[in-house]
Amino acid sequence: MKLKRVLSLAAATGLFATLSMAGMDYAKTYKQECQGCHGFIHQGGVGANIQPKSLKKLDDAVLVSTILNGVQGTAMPAWKATFSKEDAQGMVKWLREWKMPAGMKLDFKKVHDSWKKLADREELAKKYPKAVDVSSVMDISFATERDASLVDFIDNTTGKVLSRHKAGFAVHVTVTNKKYPRYAYSISRSGRLTMFDLAAPGEPALASVQVGQSSRGLAVSPDGKYVIAGDYVPGGAVLCDALTLEPLKVYDTSNVPLIGGGTGNSRVASLADTPYGPYFAMTLKDAGAVYIIDYSKKDFPVVAKVENIGKILHDGFENENKGPDFGRYFMVASQKSDLIGIVDFKTKKLAAKVMTGTATKPHPGQGSSWFNKTMGKQLNATTNIKQGKVVIWTSPGWKVVKDIKTAGGGLFVGTSKDTPYIWADCVLGGEANYNKVYLINKETLETDKIIEVGKEKGHLIDAKTNKVLQEWDATQYKTVPGKEVASKISKETLVTYPTKLGEKVAKPVQPRLLHAEPANHGKWVTISEWTTGRIGIYNAKTGEFIKYIRNLTTPTFTYSIEHRQEVPGA
Repeated sequence: MKLKRVLSLAAATGLFATLSMAGMDYAKTYKQECQGCHGFIHQGGVGANIQPKSLKKLDDAVLVSTILNGVQGTAMPAWKATFSKEDAQGMVKWLREWKMPAGMKLDFKKVHDSWKKLADREELAKKYPKAVDVSSVMDISFATERDASLVDFIDNTTGKVLSRHKAGFAVHVTVTNKKYPRYAYSISRSGRLTMFDLAAPGEPALASVQVGQSSRGLAVSPDGKYVIAGDYVPGGAVLCDALTLEPLKVYDTSNVPLIGGGTGNSRVASLADTPYGPYFAMTLKDAGAVYIIDYSKKDFPVVAKVENIGKILHDGFENENKGPDFGRYFMVASQKSDLIGIVDFKTKKLAAKVMTGTATKPHPGQGSSWFNKTMGKQLNATTNIKQGKVVIWTSPGWKVVKDIKTAGGGLFVGTSKDTPYIWADCVLGGEANYNKVYLINKETLETDKIIEVGKEKGHLIDAKTNKVLQEWDATQYKTVPGKEVASKISKETLVTYPTKLGEKVAKPVQPRLLHAEPANHGKWVTISEWTTGRIGIYNAKTGEFIKYIRNLTTPTFTYSIEHRQEVPGA
């Protein structure tokens, strides 16, 4: 096993946490700083498998050095600023002695018993038939503050933070109900599914349910009736009523055929709905398969199992070919086989495999799909974790037409009909490069511009001439913390948003940019900055910087309702 595979991608959020290491609680530290990438049961994912059996061949000195010094070119940070050598040695000992939890299997009764009503949905709908805090719920974007366990709602026409909600450890995904866009949902890595009402004042939580111990994916049926959440631990998914959050069925994946042979537990990674039919796509990470659920039928059966896609499946997205094939194909990344598998909802079979290149580890995130007028073809794109390149292919046809070099490995690439670019981050490119986002022209398939945010100044750069097109003040200020308060409408905890500016940071850090999301009805693109606690707002057509939303804690995903209304499966 190569060193770079060992603790290769520890939770990037750990870069920014301030911990007291005296008398370290290793289990608590692991949950807060490492679990995001190495997993609830240490089985790996974005990071490596660090279960005791995987560490046997490596001596303590190698592991301690990896913890203290990090791994260059990956998201594994050097912990020597906050870990002593004794801390690192203690963590290695704890990892070697860690025991697998017993009896992990989805239990419908336990899930159902955790279902809580937090506010009266029907009463709020009658009292507030139209949005109170914004002109329309379509003006709202969601944002997740990972280390603060918050989901935020933002007026994406002004950048005003409307409300911040405690929604479980490391909120991972947020989605909206396309049929009833006033209702939104979040899933945390700790398995908490929460439903919100965006039209009522303060965007209150309406209900919650504990769907698992470690969760990731989320999807809502286009008819507005069902929401499904996926679990890493225990393996499986939970289908709920989208208007009440009452659990209706669990899909247990604790004993399924695995891609390498035999049977066992499979984590459920990405989930997707589709306008093509009454289906959910459920990605079985360890089984190398996508199960198709038909929610129009009694008992919501799995009607197809598309198998042998590849090893370690992860993110997926759908094609945007206009017409009858809109949303027909679910394109899912196989990170260990370096490919994108194309699942056809019509035939319920694997249509093709798009090879992204040796040792690329594709990670499309929300992906990108657009029509290229010059080629007369629908194109699709993914970023890659291990290599700084964006891979572009056709649909249908499934042929790679271009590899576009970037400064480093990325996690997300995004676009919309209103921007001439696809926006690709380099968030895994190391400190010298993870402050960049590439703006790739959707017609020429060339990089036109690069956003580069330094410790004091930000720059928009012409990629061909290196000319600075715009410079702005990127001075960093200390995050002003909010206060926890009880909601006046819902049985939930809120966190206030301070609008004042904190003190100037004496020793600024390198900004780490990720997840570009179109917003403000096509006028903006928002980019999160993990390390600086802010979200940058940029002109969608020119890439020019507009302003910052500050006083956030490790902001990760942003999600615009009006944009996602027209993206299939999002």
